[in-house]
This record gives sequence, C-alpha cells and structure tokens, in this order.
Amino acid sequence: MTQEGKLGKIIFNNPENGYTVAIFDTEEGSFRIAGSFAEPKTGAKYRLEGKFTIHPRYGEQFSFTDHEELMPEGADAIYEFLAAGNVRGIGPATARQIVDTFGDESLIVIEETPEKLLHISGIGAKTLAKITESFSESREFANTAIELRELGIGMSEAVRVYKIYGKESVSVIKENPYTLADDIRGINFNMADNIAARLGIEPGSSVRIESGIRYMLKQWAVSGSTLVPESLLAERCAAFLDVTIENVKDSLRDMIFAGELEEDSFDGVQMIYLYGYYHAEQRVAHALTSLMRAASAPFPMDKVNALYAAEQAAAELSEDGVELSDEQIKAVETCLDNNVAIITGGPGTGKTTIINTLVRIFDFAGLSYALAAPTGRAAKRMEEATGKPAMTIHRLLEFVWSDEEDTLNFGRNEDNPLEQDVIIIDEASMIDLMLMDGLLNAMKDGTRLIFTGDADQLPSVGAGNVLRDMIASEVIPTIRLKAIFRQASGSGIVTASHLINNGEYPEKEIGGDFYIITRNSENSIADTIKDFAGGRLESAFGFVNSADDIQVLTPTKRGMLGAPSLNSMLQEVLNPPAEDKAELKVGQITFREGDKVMQLRNNYGAEWRTDYFTTEGEGVFNGDMGIVEAVNSADKKMTVRMDDRIIDYEGEMLEELDLAYAITVHKSQGSEFPVVIIPMYSFPPMLMTRNLLYTAVTRGKGLVLIVGDPGRLRAMIDNNRADERYTGLKERLIMLDADPFIV
Repeated sequence: MTQEGKLGKIIFNNPENGYTVAIFDTEEGSFRIAGSFAEPKTGAKYRLEGKFTIHPRYGEQFSFTDHEELMPEGADAIYEFLAAGNVRGIGPATARQIVDTFGDESLIVIEETPEKLLHISGIGAKTLAKITESFSESREFANTAIELRELGIGMSEAVRVYKIYGKESVSVIKENPYTLADDIRGINFNMADNIAARLGIEPGSSVRIESGIRYMLKQWAVSGSTLVPESLLAERCAAFLDVTIENVKDSLRDMIFAGELEEDSFDGVQMIYLYGYYHAEQRVAHALTSLMRAASAPFPMDKVNALYAAEQAAAELSEDGVELSDEQIKAVETCLDNNVAIITGGPGTGKTTIINTLVRIFDFAGLSYALAAPTGRAAKRMEEATGKPAMTIHRLLEFVWSDEEDTLNFGRNEDNPLEQDVIIIDEASMIDLMLMDGLLNAMKDGTRLIFTGDADQLPSVGAGNVLRDMIASEVIPTIRLKAIFRQASGSGIVTASHLINNGEYPEKEIGGDFYIITRNSENSIADTIKDFAGGRLESAFGFVNSADDIQVLTPTKRGMLGAPSLNSMLQEVLNPPAEDKAELKVGQITFREGDKVMQLRNNYGAEWRTDYFTTEGEGVFNGDMGIVEAVNSADKKMTVRMDDRIIDYEGEMLEELDLAYAITVHKSQGSEFPVVIIPMYSFPPMLMTRNLLYTAVTRGKGLVLIVGDPGRLRAMIDNNRADERYTGLKERLIMLDADPFIV
C-alpha cells in the first residue's frame, strides 16, 4: 500500500538506525507512521510503502518499509520545506528570501546553480557550503537508498550502510557484499549471502568461502572458543556453505598466508585462530610465565611474622575467634611465596577470609595493593566483604573508549603499568582472554598477582577459559579449598551446592534456606513463581522488599519459563501499571518507573554521574543492574540508577536495556541475591548441565527455591558435560614451563 503526504511532528527518531515515529499529513487526513528514515524532515513530502497495523498501546499506525522523498512543488510548498530547517544553513527568514527571489525554481537553483544564492542577504561562502553539502547529502542518500533497495537492503539497514560507506555504498557492496557482515551491525552472513546471490557471485567463489570461514570462527568465539581444530572447521564450513572440504582448505591456506588467520598445532592437531585471539593467547601465556619467573620485590616481613599477622587477622575477622585452617594457612603461604597464585573453591570454603587475611598482612607489611573483579556487582561484593576499595578490572586499567576509532584502550599498559605491589582479582572464572591480556600487559616486574574464584562455575561470557586453563596447566601455584567452615556448614545452600558439584542429589529441604518445590507443568511452575514473588515469600520468610530481594534465574531465554516471558509476568506482579508511573515502550518491552533492569552489552562510552554530579564518568557494562527512576515518554528518555551511578538512556542506548526480574544464569555470574528462584523443566540439552545449576544455586545468599520437575533436576546434575570450548592457553603454559629459556 502506498501513502503520499507531508511529514508532520516527529515523535521519536533514532539517528543510529533511522527508526522514526511521526505524524503523517495526507489529503485524506493525518495518522501515525513508524519506520526508518535516513534523516526525517518535517514538512517534506514523501511516498511511503507499507501497511496499516495495530500497535498494542497507540492503536492504528502506518508501518512503512520503504520511502521516497518527493521534492515539494510550488513556491508555498518549497518555502514550508526550507523554513522547517531541513537544509542546514537555511532558516525561515532565509527561506523566505530564497523563495521570493527564485520562486518555483528555488530547489533547482540550490541543486544545480547554488552560487546564485550568494545574492541572498546573509548567505556567504561558508553558509553556501553548508547549504550545498546538506542538500547534496539528502539527494545522495535518496539515490543510494533506491539502489540499495534493489540489492535487497531495507531502509533501516540502508541507513547504517550509508553511515559507514557514504556515497561509495553501492560500489563497495558490489565489489564484495560480504564486507557488510563484517562492518554493519544487524547484517549477518546470511543477509550478505543473499545480496551476493543477487549480484551473481558464485557459491564456490573464494570471497564467499572466506567470509563463511570468518563467520564460523566468530560464532565459535561467541560460544567461548579462541581456536577451532582445522578438520572440524573445514567440515562445518563445507556443510554450511555447501562446498567441498578441499575448497574450504584452499581458502584457509590463502587466509593464513595473508595473515588474516593463524595456525598452530597441539598434540599433532592443527588449530585455526582468528588473528587477534592467537596473539592474545600467546601474550597471556608469556606474561604469566614472565611474572612467575621474575624476581619479586623483597617481602618486608619474614614468613613467621607474616603468618602470625595472618592468624591475628583471622581471629579479628572471625566472630568466634576461629583460627585459620591448615588449608587456609597453605593458601596464604602460597600467595606470599609466589608472584602468581590461584585460590579456588566453592561456597563456604573461606576464600573471602583468605582475601581479608592477605589484605591485612599487606597493610601490616606496608605493601600497596588493588582489589578488582570483572564486573561492578562482583567488585561491590568484594568491597563490602573486605571494607577496602574495590573496582572493576576495566576501571583499574583506566579504560578509554574512542568514538572515532570505535576501540577500547587501557590507560594502564606496558608503558604505564599499575603501580601497586599486589593485585588481587576476585571472581576470576569470569575473566575472558582479551581482558586477561589487558590486565597482564599492565603488570610491572615484581608485582604479585593473586586470583580467587570458583573454577566449577560457568566460564566467562567472552572467549577463553582462562581460570580453568591456568589451573589445568598445573604450572601456576594453585590451592583448591575443599573444607566447609563451621559457620557455613549449617547453610542448606552451601550443602546443596557442594552436593550438586559432586554429582549428588540434594534433599527437598536442607537447612531452612534450600527447597525443591515439585511442579509438573510449565504453567504450574510459572504460577508458583508468580505467587512467591507476589507476597508468599514475604509472609513465609520475611523478605519484605520483593523487587530487590527476589531474583529469578532461568537457564533459557525461550518459552514460558524463559527470561522475557517471566519478566513480563513478574513486572505485572511487582510493578504493575499505575497512573503515577510513566511508561516507555522500546521494541517489545514496556519499561515503567520502578522497574528492575539490566544492561545487555558493554557500552564504554555511556556517560554516568552520581548524585549532585559530584563524580562523572563513562562506561556501563554487560550485566550491570539498576532501577528505572524516571521516564520521559515525550522525549523517549529514561533515567536509571545502577548502584551509585545515574545514567540517562535515549536513542539506541534504550535497546541495550532489558527487564531484570528474571535473568539467565549466565547473566548472573559474579552476583549474589537474597532470594534466588530457579525454574526447573525441560530446557535445551546444552543448558541442562551441572555447572549451570551449580552456578545458579551459588548465587543465593539467604534462600534458594528450585521450582519444577525433580527428575529434570537429577538429569541436570548427572550431566557433567562442561561448556565445551576450544582454547590453547593450557598447552601454551605447559610448553613455556618446559623450556626455562623461553620467557
């Protein structure tokens, strides 16, 4: 269906992808429209292609998939178009002069003989340059968008393409359409492949196969692998692209020769890396080896006095004066004797006590130290546990985001290393390869580096298996804590966690804080979770502030028990609509003042402030959680408080938020919650693993409820298949350790 008219009031516009909501004025009346413009112009005339749809909140609107800007005809229409500010350098007064001078020919003059505008009062050389550039860009995009449409690229994607490639968009795509998959967010390999087919590129062409190889390697990286066995990669790529394995291997050889990929061999098996992961893995292995072999700075206290200080610190920290266990003493000694050390263990095994003890020893010894963790919530927990300042690893490394280069850099690096004598990193299982590379690059010779964490939890979201690889190499001094302390032994959560981790089945009720509640259908599981959140927990256990206290952790995003579905249900229970609560719909999600929300991706350039603007900074990270404090529906903005940071969300940033009453277990890493509720039903096999369940249960601090099918729970415990990742750090550490001359 086609509609012609003028663009009226613009209600919302996202400059990144062009998505616009506006009023459209036609001869038959005005109505609401929604779709993508490159640069919507109030008063401009358009021909829209689309259909009328029903919006759940705003009613009928015309959703368009394509548009064509029509140049206004007649002096009055041209004046209205120019006066609306659609051409930079022309305002209402200048527009009147132009139209009075050139009449119906005004736009032709601007496009073909713009020098005539110099006769208009107020238009000089600089203003003329603005006018011609602005008008040219508008016409240029309109023409480019038409050509892109013929290639199968929709308007929202066309906006992104034009922002990257400009007037060269069509020529770049025709030369190699697969660059779209590498450069344009929102365009994947399959879309680029369809465009390539339109352009007549053969399925067996090298440019297609090479793009497919890059795509497959990136997909493996998203799943955590830094490398892939060559035979497996060739086999999967050949099947995916419907070409021969020989074709894929030929392209692999070309890409390796060109330096785009790297190859290596472990135990006689050829491995293929994307360039960046290969060199990051090498740097991490060499840096760890170098740190371990370096002469550390002399310790200011002898070991006897240091351990005495440790015992004193432990007694002060313990409520009943319990001394350090032999395991803990050994852990402390290991950290004092070595430049790099790892302390790992499950809940209740005393990792926090060891960190506190070490901190006090370093205080007594006069050593400087820094405490850090991969996420903001983990750093906050570390700070609360030690009473000492802690921060994210990104902040420790003084990250700097460059908008112009679209890159992340660290202010602390080889040329400007961290100055502390000791660096203690908690929740080390969450560190991915690239972050580890940045951290080690900032270490100066003689620095002590201590990692603590639970190696049995889920690995990092990013590529790599850093903590497990370091431990498995048996090169880095590691203490695995196993004994559960008396103050933790009475906890049902701790007991259940260790049973699960050992492959044993917990009882339906343990210690008054761990329960398995049997429900045999998705509907009954969802209803039970709804009942608990709606007040049942408050009456039974005294958790008054339900929205803050209760966190639902689900293995999946899909289905009735997936995070989106549960969020919709829980929002209606915990934060229902009210006249005094403003709302804002973003995609399929309605955000409301008071909602619990989570950041979905790292945004290093996002600006934040604290109350009264006493501090300002940049950076909001994947997994950060907060509360919506204010919603400005008219301006499509929201203000969110994340701990002590206040962030304004608008435009494309709004797409980075999700409701967080229910989140996936992967998103919960590094966090603890007073109450954790875990739905248990039939989920995809790759998610029904022991370490995922173990991670979920260990997130609970005061109460854990598993609601669902006990048979599925037992099957999950039986499935000890770890998250299969292909990485090479373990092998590299072993090889370097075997050769004392390599550093």
